[in-house]
Amino acid sequence: MTAGEAAAGRLDRALALLDPNLSRSTAARLARSGLVRLNGAAAKPADAVRPGDVLEYSRPERVTGQPAAESIPLRLIHDDPDFVVVDKPPGMVVHPAPGHSSGTLVNALLGLGGEWSFAGGEARPGIVHRLDKGTSGLILAARNDVAHRALAAQLAARTLSRTYLAIVRGVPAKTSGILEGPIGRDSTNRLRMAVVAGGRPARTRYQVLEKRPGHTLVCCDLETGRTHQIRVHLTALGHPLAGDDLYGGVRQGEPPRPLLHAWRLRLRHPLTDEPLSFEAPPPDDFTTFWEGL
Repeated sequence: MTAGEAAAGRLDRALALLDPNLSRSTAARLARSGLVRLNGAAAKPADAVRPGDVLEYSRPERVTGQPAAESIPLRLIHDDPDFVVVDKPPGMVVHPAPGHSSGTLVNALLGLGGEWSFAGGEARPGIVHRLDKGTSGLILAARNDVAHRALAAQLAARTLSRTYLAIVRGVPAKTSGILEGPIGRDSTNRLRMAVVAGGRPARTRYQVLEKRPGHTLVCCDLETGRTHQIRVHLTALGHPLAGDDLYGGVRQGEPPRPLLHAWRLRLRHPLTDEPLSFEAPPPDDFTTFWEGL
């Protein structure tokens, strides 16, 4: 579509004006996902649109309706009337999406029965935050909207601590540090994220735990929660995760998934305010690879 005088200005505003079915926030989300092009080039929400500019965009397939309950075994680390902590296995998608309409964590949660929060949307009951499909470890799910809002507020205030274990290639020059770099969609591959000018601020703290030939075991603490944040920051450092096909490729002997594990959560109970801490050891593929180095 071609922009006229009325649509001049920020790209997200222009797109919402040109397509009445899009809200400005949806238009911005499409741009951040690499689904909008301005005069043939990948566009950002704040890009300037001038009369005569050509805008192209596509919308991802929508998953509608409430997911079905499925009987899928889950390892519950904590379960009370307000929230659960699940030790997610690698390879499990968190919520239904195009190409993954069943077998997700959401389907498994519904299979447990009981009440779940819908504060995050009908298609994502209980889900407070996400883990990538290949990432293993601890994830929260809220059983009611009050708990969901309280946990989400802790995430926003950065008082909910998330610590990961990662196996990276090579040995970082420093044994600890802070990785900062704004993260946005990679303009050359929309499946990837990258450190880019104009991206969303992101900050990761890391600590080297152990070194072995060709690889290092690293502990990472998230101070923000951007898509693929640890994977992107460690790749930018020059030490991509072992097994990460998207960011570093999979080498012989590496498991076919990024060796990243959500090891520890520290938070306050969403209703009682009691301080809580949960840990889960890495799964067999992670420990077997590390012990075999």
